[in-house]
Amino acid sequence: MKVTNSFEKINPFGGINFVIEEVRKCGIPQLIDSILGVRGKGHTYKYSDIFTTMWSVFFCGGDCAEDINTHFGEHLRSIPGCSIPSADVILNGQKELADFKQFTISKAGKFHDVDINSKMNLLLLRLQKKLGLLNKDVDYTLDFDHQLIPCEKKDTSMSYKKIEGYFPGICIISGMPVYIENRSGHTNVKYLQEETLERAFLLFRQEDIKIKRSRMDCGSYSKKIIDVVESNCESFYIRAQKCEGMELLIQQINTWERRKIGKKFYQVASVEYFPFGQKDKGYRLVLMKEPNKSGQMDVFTQDAMVYRGILTNDRKTSEKKIIEFYNARGSAERVFDMMNNDFGWNKLPFSYMEANTVYLIMTAMCRSFYKYLVEKLARKKWFLPNIRIKKFIFGFITVASKWIYRSRTKILKIYSTKLYQLAFG
Repeated sequence: MKVTNSFEKINPFGGINFVIEEVRKCGIPQLIDSILGVRGKGHTYKYSDIFTTMWSVFFCGGDCAEDINTHFGEHLRSIPGCSIPSADVILNGQKELADFKQFTISKAGKFHDVDINSKMNLLLLRLQKKLGLLNKDVDYTLDFDHQLIPCEKKDTSMSYKKIEGYFPGICIISGMPVYIENRSGHTNVKYLQEETLERAFLLFRQEDIKIKRSRMDCGSYSKKIIDVVESNCESFYIRAQKCEGMELLIQQINTWERRKIGKKFYQVASVEYFPFGQKDKGYRLVLMKEPNKSGQMDVFTQDAMVYRGILTNDRKTSEKKIIEFYNARGSAERVFDMMNNDFGWNKLPFSYMEANTVYLIMTAMCRSFYKYLVEKLARKKWFLPNIRIKKFIFGFITVASKWIYRSRTKILKIYSTKLYQLAFG
C-alpha cells in the first residue's frame, strides 16, 4: 500500500461551519451576553464564546472541555470570526456563573442542598423562545420528574437507589428540559418540591409560556404539591399512591369497562376520591386493572389484579384518553437518555454542585439548539426530526472542508456532493 502525505489544512468537521453560522444568525451570542453580563477585567473571551465552543465539542462528537485542547481546537479556530477558548477558560467561565446553593434541614434533621440558579434558567427559557421552540400562543403540557445523575463528587450523597450522585428536579416541555434545579442525591422527591414547582411556574408566567396541563408520577402525590400544580394550570394528571383508603374505594366499584390501551386490554373505571383525609375537596380517580403475573390474591382487594390510579381534576375526558395521555409522559425517559449519553450529563466535570448545575443547564441549552437544527434540516429532507446526535454528526458534521481565498473573498470549500449551502437557507 503506497501512502502520500498532504499538508493542506483540511477540517474533517466541515459541517460545524454551518452550525456556528446558524448560531450567529439566530443572535444567540448576543442573547447569552445580554443575560449573563460581561466577564471581569482581563478576560479575552465572552460567555457566548465559552458556550458556543462547548456546544461545538458535542456537535463534533466530543464529551468534555478537554477535547478542545486535544481534538477540535485547531479545526474550530480555522473558522473565520470564531473565538475559541481553551479548556481551562471554558471550565473557569462556568464556575464564574455558579450561584450559591441553599442549605435546608428537614424535620428528620437531615441536611439538603438545593441549587436554583435563576439566571441560567432564565437564559435557557429565553433561548428556547428565541429559537421558536416555545411560543406564547401555545398551550403546553408540562412533565416534571427527578433524574438521578450518578457521580462521585465532594458534595454528592447516597440516593435511595444506593447510588451516589445528584438528584435534580427537571421540568420538560415538548421534549426539552426547560427548568432545572439541582438537589442532593439523598433528598426525597417530595421534599420542598412544591417550592421548586412554584418557582418554575412563576418563570413560565413571566415569560408568557402557558401551561395548560401537567403530568407527574407518584413522587408528586402530596397535598402541597397538588395545590401548587392545580393553581397554575387548567388540569393535572398525577399517579396516585395506593393506600388503605384507595383500596377500600376499589372494593366498592361494581362496574368496570374493558378498553384497549396500547396493545393490551385493561379494565377501567373512575370514581370520586377525597385524598389526604380531606372531606371538602374531591378529585376524579381514574383506575385501571389487569391480572398480575403471579396469580397471587391480594389481601385487601381479594383478587389477583394489579391496580393503578391517576388523580386528576379533569372530569370530562374519558378514562381511556386520560390513561393514554398520562402514559405519554414516558417520553421524558428518552429526554434523560439523550441528555446523559449525547450531551454529557453522565460526565459532570466539576467537584461541586453549583458549577455542575451551570453545566447541566448549559448542555440543556445545547440540546435545545440541536433540536432546532434537526427540525430545520428535517424540513429540508436531510434527517428525521428525532435522530440522535451520532447520526447527525456522521450525516452532517463529518465532511472535509477548507477555507480558501479567491478574489479577496473567503470561500468555504466542501468536499461533498451534498448542497450544504442550502441546509439552513
